[in-house]
Parts: sequence; structure tokens; C-alpha cells
Amino acid sequence: MNTTIKFLENISDVSKDDLTNILKKNDSPFISFDFLNALEESNSVEALTGWQPNHLGMYDKDQLSGFMPLYLKNNSHGEFIFDHQWSYALKQAGRDYYPKLLTAIPFTPCETRKFITKENRDQELFIKATKEFMNQENIESWHLLFPDIGMSSLLKDNDFIERSGYRFIWNNRKFSDFENFLEIFTSRQRKNIRAERKKIKNHNISFEIKDSQNLNSEDWDIFYQFYKNTYMERMQAPYLNTQFFKLIHKSRDSIKPVIFFAVHEGKKIAGSLCFQSENTLYGRHWGALKNIDSLHFECCYYQGIDYCIKNNIQFFDPGVQGEHKIRRGFEPRACNSYHYILKQDFRSAIEKFCEQEKKSIENYLCACAEYTPIKKEYRI
Repeated sequence: MNTTIKFLENISDVSKDDLTNILKKNDSPFISFDFLNALEESNSVEALTGWQPNHLGMYDKDQLSGFMPLYLKNNSHGEFIFDHQWSYALKQAGRDYYPKLLTAIPFTPCETRKFITKENRDQELFIKATKEFMNQENIESWHLLFPDIGMSSLLKDNDFIERSGYRFIWNNRKFSDFENFLEIFTSRQRKNIRAERKKIKNHNISFEIKDSQNLNSEDWDIFYQFYKNTYMERMQAPYLNTQFFKLIHKSRDSIKPVIFFAVHEGKKIAGSLCFQSENTLYGRHWGALKNIDSLHFECCYYQGIDYCIKNNIQFFDPGVQGEHKIRRGFEPRACNSYHYILKQDFRSAIEKFCEQEKKSIENYLCACAEYTPIKKEYRI
């Protein structure tokens, strides 16, 4: 078969139909054409923001048979796997860490397929083409973040360094309702969660759920104010702009956004944006007009859990980090990122770093398991 690999300067260099044709039913919405295109068409992702698209397309004759998201990065913003120490170390050696190559979904720390192909395609072709590019351009590193678990062997066999990490996932054990879910906890934690939820009721705050069936443009305008406020509180500019959310709305039937709005006295005061796949709800962005005790927990966690139970969704992935998730039913799970380092001296240093970090992550996960308020018979 005559297979070729091409570098693509924009996601729009492939057709929506061709990319959709190589997706699987249970793929996340983040590797869909519509989501990736919304990032680029809105200019949320471009060279000026540190994300220069440099995707790879695999073609059998003229037919797309594979796709890999790839970006030239001149910073480490919006990745959620932190490599600032690596950058500093290489700079001290008098070499350039940037630009680096990144295979990830911008601003989206969710596990997805990264080598997107039909069955039985040679995914090593992606690796070979990218390594050749690194040698030609003297790019020191390539980072593959939040891959699906099936990629480990292929990447290790091709000299990627495995870096340990963790995330927190809620698992639906066919709960009949929220009270049934609370039975997995110790009695003290059941009481704590009920108390948190009661605080919200005592504020006379209700919730309105908007999805692809009933979202409108005004909802997005309101949510963007919440989202922007979250970044302003940290003295940062938001990664995503209003045009991105408008494009998400335009493609809402395929991307499947869900917003949980908190409503007080007829006015929306906070919101949590999720996206839905075949079996997973992904929590992505949140914001509020005012700081109300326990509102974040209710809007970002409990509303999502309740939604999953009612809609028979298996998993709820609320994003990375945050030990406070454990006390609310999210269980720690090991995950990994993978890093190809071009030159041996820097590679050896990164290998040692990752070996030491792995020990710390293992100890952390053991501590999480020891202190979780979930009864042992219900744990992963």
C-alpha cells in the first residue's frame, strides 16, 4: 500500500468527513474536527499564543487513514504537565528548550487517542516522521501528553521516557440516585457531603442544565463572563476567547457540551462547562460571579455526578490535580505522559528525574488510598 505522511499547517487541511471517518464511537469530542477547528479558527491556538499547528496526516494514496495532533510550542502554557525545571536546566546548559514539539489537545488534560488511525495501520510512521523532523530542525524534545492507555508499549519501544502522573476519576457503579452513591462513603463523609449540599440549598440556589438540545447564544455569553472571571482572579488572560465558545455552540450536536448553571433569584451566578462522550463526562471550565461556600463543589462535582447517574454515564473525569476530589467520590488513578529527548546527555538527565518522580507519585497514591473516605469494598 502506498502510504505517505504529510505535515499539516492547519486542521482545516483535512476534511471534516475524512477525520470523522477514522474516529471511534467512544472517542472523546476533543479529537473531533469540530473541536480542534474551533481552537484554531478562533485563534485561541496559533503561533502567537505559543501553539503553532504542525499536525501529521497519514494518507493511503489520497485518502486520510491517520491523524496525529502536533504543535510547535514556544512556551509551556496550557499543558497541565509541568516541565519548567527541564526548560531551565537546558537553558543553563546553553541550549534552547523551545521550540519543542507537543502532541496533546490544547488546554485539555483529558486522555484521548493521539495516534488516530483506522485499525491495523502502522502508527510507527508518525513516530518516524516526527523524529526525522526533530533532527532536521534540531528540536530537543517531543512530549506526548494524556494518551490512551494502549499506547504505552509502542512509545517505550520507540525510546520515549515514561513520566508518572495521576488523575481523579468518578466511577458509576450503577447507582440508582445520589443517595445510593453516598453509601460508598464512611458515615462521617456522607454527613460532610450532605452538609455541603445543604449550604447551597440554604442560599436558595437552584441549578439549570443546558446541553446541545437547549443551549443558546446568550448562555455562552453568560458563561464566558464566569470563565473569564476565573482567570482574572489569578491575574491571567483566559486561554480561550468568545469566538471559541461561539464555534463550540455552532457544533454543539457533535461536540456535546453540557453547562451546569447555578441560579439565584432568577439570575445565573456560576457555571461549570463539561463535554460528553459515549461513556464519559469531562469537566473542563468553571467560573462564578461571587465566592459562595461549597458552590464550586456543587457546581463542578455533585451536579456532574448526579447527571451521570441519571444518564447512565460510566465515568466522570473532572480534570487533573486536586486532593479535595477524593473526599467527593473521585478515586486516584495513575496515568503517564511520554517524552522523546533527542540528545543523550539531556535524555539521561530526564530519565533520572522521572525515576525519582515516579517514587514520589507512588508514595502519593498510597497515601491517597490510605486516607480516602470511600469504603474499601467500593474502591477501584
